[in-house]
Amino acid sequence: MGAPVASVHEHITDALKTPDLVRLGGNVVLARFETMKVYAALGAVRTLLRSGRVVPGQTLIDSSSGIYALALAMACHRYGLRCHIVASTTVDAVMRAQLEVLGATVDQMPPSQNLRLDQERRVRRVRELLADRPDFHWMRQYHDSVHYAGYREFADLVTGTLPDTPLTVVGAVGTGASTGGLVQALRETGRGVRLVGIQPFGSVTFGSEHFSDPEAIIAGIGSSIPFENVRHELYDTVHWVDFRHAMAGAVGLMQEHAIFAGLSTGAAHLVASWEADRDPERLHLVLGADTGHRYAERVFARHTEAQDMRTLRPRPIQALDDLRPPWSVMEWGRRPDPATVRPDRRPDTDTAEPVSSVEVTP
Repeated sequence: MGAPVASVHEHITDALKTPDLVRLGGNVVLARFETMKVYAALGAVRTLLRSGRVVPGQTLIDSSSGIYALALAMACHRYGLRCHIVASTTVDAVMRAQLEVLGATVDQMPPSQNLRLDQERRVRRVRELLADRPDFHWMRQYHDSVHYAGYREFADLVTGTLPDTPLTVVGAVGTGASTGGLVQALRETGRGVRLVGIQPFGSVTFGSEHFSDPEAIIAGIGSSIPFENVRHELYDTVHWVDFRHAMAGAVGLMQEHAIFAGLSTGAAHLVASWEADRDPERLHLVLGADTGHRYAERVFARHTEAQDMRTLRPRPIQALDDLRPPWSVMEWGRRPDPATVRPDRRPDTDTAEPVSSVEVTP
């Protein structure tokens, strides 16, 4: 037998962007990322450089609570760009140290009474910086469709690796770029792909803003402001999951498969398990956006509190008026966004991370 074949990468981003594909069951496969945002950041930066919208040496700026910040800093490191991050108060010392060593400059917000106030402060700071430095390029990860570009490469990986059977993609909605970018590229090949999106209670994206989930800390799967990068018409089914259910999924994934992953991955694992039981003929691909390290204390250290995910079931609903915690599911049917965005709520006036129930810190 020959020696295993390994790739020698030109930059760490090439190694980090590629997920490990792990079978969780007969018809469920997990795409386990260290940080899935590397696809978005690399694809966006390359596209901007090729089009001339940015040039080497220019400063890219965005607001972040951690994962996108690190991905953007690594992309800037690779392509000779400067990086400035307006960081959430939730960014920890480990993340900040990584950003600074990579050469990024960091404005971190002071402690806040709540994450909405943290978001408002970051919005103001980004605007101040852009007013003083018009040469900065604002990445607008929530609103600029350039962040879809990198996920075409992920779609090529899925096409080349997984069998050509009917496919269901299960993942957190967040900015919309990861699930939307992957599924849009897959559908363009003619493949039959269903998209199952996951939302927290408290997010405006799919109409749960009138709920709150005090324990929720799952960053990046919902938002308190509208995101232009969320294309509602791509989604077939939507699940709303609270913190306790996401925790059950994350702890269950570790117990059953020895995979240490974040809360959005835990929510996706829970949802995919239920979806796969209902539709055993389809292959289900679970998007595992990041590792579980930033949830070590608030989730995994409390593993004895976690419910057995095998006992949990969602509440099927027919309309948003029927939405109830802790877990609801609705056939969305690829309908457009039902909300009419008022002029004073235009997404391009906001720059900050999502402030919502599940992952406020993809």
